[in-house]
Amino acid sequence: MQATMQHNIGQLFMVGFDALEPNEHIIGLIRERRIGGVILFRRNVHTPAQVSRLCQKLQEINAEVSEQPLLIALDQEGGMVMRIEQGVTPIPAALAFQAAGSVDDCRQVNFINGDEMRQIGINMLLAPVLDVNNNRLNPIIGVRAYGEDADTVVRYGMAALRGQQEAGVIVTAKHFPGHGDTAVDSHYSMALVPHDLERLRAVELAPFRAAIAAGVDAIMTAHVAFPAIEPDPAVPATLSRAVLTGLLREEMAYQGAIISDCLEMGAIADGVGVAAGAVATLQAGCDIVLISHREEQQRAALAAVSAAVAQGTIAAQRIEEALGRVRRLKQARAVGGWRERAAVPGGLMTAESMALAKKVQKAALLVQGDFRPLDPALPVRLITVEVRSRSEVDEVANGRNNEARSSMLPALRQAGLDVREYAISAEASDAEVAAAIAFAAGAPQIVVQTYNAVLVENQRRLLAAMPADKLWVVAGRLPYDLDLAPQAQGRLAAFGCRPAALEPVVERLTQAA
Repeated sequence: MQATMQHNIGQLFMVGFDALEPNEHIIGLIRERRIGGVILFRRNVHTPAQVSRLCQKLQEINAEVSEQPLLIALDQEGGMVMRIEQGVTPIPAALAFQAAGSVDDCRQVNFINGDEMRQIGINMLLAPVLDVNNNRLNPIIGVRAYGEDADTVVRYGMAALRGQQEAGVIVTAKHFPGHGDTAVDSHYSMALVPHDLERLRAVELAPFRAAIAAGVDAIMTAHVAFPAIEPDPAVPATLSRAVLTGLLREEMAYQGAIISDCLEMGAIADGVGVAAGAVATLQAGCDIVLISHREEQQRAALAAVSAAVAQGTIAAQRIEEALGRVRRLKQARAVGGWRERAAVPGGLMTAESMALAKKVQKAALLVQGDFRPLDPALPVRLITVEVRSRSEVDEVANGRNNEARSSMLPALRQAGLDVREYAISAEASDAEVAAAIAFAAGAPQIVVQTYNAVLVENQRRLLAAMPADKLWVVAGRLPYDLDLAPQAQGRLAAFGCRPAALEPVVERLTQAA
């Protein structure tokens, strides 16, 4: 039994690699360690056809050594978190759906999302996000959430979940017990939610209770400390038995799979470390250990778990429970049907799906306060704040494709306006801000497209330096940026800054008075 268990430990791991086709890194882990899942990012993406071939090759390599198909997962949430963007229907950010106002549209768009991913070979969506975005200064959730209160997140989050379930993919609710009320990005350090249990049950936990009742397949953990549940403030939910077993399994009666958020994130990697974190999360009640990037960390974690099982540090029963849940997860339609899947996806970006996505994105456009359209007879100076450094969320800056910029310049020019643009980074250095202010000086019309300006002092300084009677503000992500320029001539938000989100913004800016 011990030998069989050791042989199967790799099934409890989901790992990533950096290539457009299977390389030595991922082939070695599949063949030697029989890992159970693979996570893809933009670094693995060129076209849907290429991703489809990649998924097929990964499954074929795995089939040589295992009867259990691979889980192939993707963070395809919508908005900026679209690992596959070219060639698929553009999915609005989660927060856009409540602004658009149709729960049924949310369900249908998320069905399209899940169905397109299933056609491509992705069988596990790391979505929907069920965090309640009740902290305006949250740097990591924001528009990824379906709402700012629990009831809204339940209504729209469950619609998204149902749509994805209907598509036949594995659905993953995240980030348990809730990452919404934090002002720290757990990719870099550990956040803390200080509320008591009564408040947590009423707000943070409510969407997850609804997801469990709806039969959600998997739940992803948060690298966030919850002192009301786990008394040790140095132990995040991902590593806490009180959270994962005591709360999620026992109190909330959840029987599905638990997957960790990536253990290479700073909250874990800079604390206990990735290898020790892998042991601790399994001990706490997790079933799938996610390590997204570095092979040396993945192999070290596999070795640490193998040693812990051999020494009895992780109970054999705990491993058997986790293996059983992974096997059940792999009974999903999208997993078992990999051999029959069409080699070339044929149902992507249909006229109906594109029309629905466009309808939702247009309905979601938020126009705050008084609004005056741009005067087509006057020139425009456009200042675009854009993402240039890659993060786990904002991957568009570092994909393998030459992605379209998150800029209104082409569309504004196509509308017939005389536009010059100056682009600065989201971090907005002093030099960039000074140059942008000089660029806009004397212009009769100035459009500033922000990116989470409420979180970046220099972006706020840039807005404050603009003359309000000549200023239009477009919030490129968080709609709260609009509050920074209350006297602007126009204030618009589309909950994102990718081309599909900016299209209705440009339409409104250039409409006839």
